[in-house]
Amino acid sequence: MKVVNQNIEIDGIDKAILRALMGDARTPILEIARLVGISGAAIHQRLRKLEKSGIISGSKFVINPKVLGYTTMAFVGIYLDKAMSNPEAVKQLQKIPEVLECHYTTGNWSVFIKILCKDNEHLMHLLNKDIQSIEGVSRTETFISLNQQIDRQIKL
Repeated sequence: MKVVNQNIEIDGIDKAILRALMGDARTPILEIARLVGISGAAIHQRLRKLEKSGIISGSKFVINPKVLGYTTMAFVGIYLDKAMSNPEAVKQLQKIPEVLECHYTTGNWSVFIKILCKDNEHLMHLLNKDIQSIEGVSRTETFISLNQQIDRQIKL
C-alpha cells in the first residue's frame, strides 16, 4: 500500500527504511540494504528523496536527562492576559533552557509547555522567578509527570 500526501509517495520499501532508522538512526546503510533486499546505492537514493520531501527532517542523539540530574518533568498550562501577549510570551519562554516544548492550544490555556527540572525545588524556582514573571502571564497550572509510560513516533 502506498501513502500519498501532496505528491509525496512512500511505498513498502520506504517504510522499511524509515522503520529501521526510527529504531536506530545509526543503522548502517548496508545493513538496511540487506534487510530490505535492495542495493546500498538505492537506499541512499531513497533517503535523499525522503529528506527532500520533508518526511525525514534530520536525526539526533537522545540524551538521558536523568543521568544529568534532571528528574522532574512537568507540563504547565499558561494563562495569558490577552492573545496579543502570545508571541512575546513565547519569545521569553524560548530563553528558558528548561522549556523543551511550547504549544499554542485551544481550551483554557493560551500556551502549554513541557519543562524538565532537576527537582521540585528547581521547578518551583522556574515557575516563580522565570515563567510567572513574564509580562502577560496571569497565572499557571502545573502538572508533574510521575512516570512516562509511552514514548514513540508515529507508526508507519
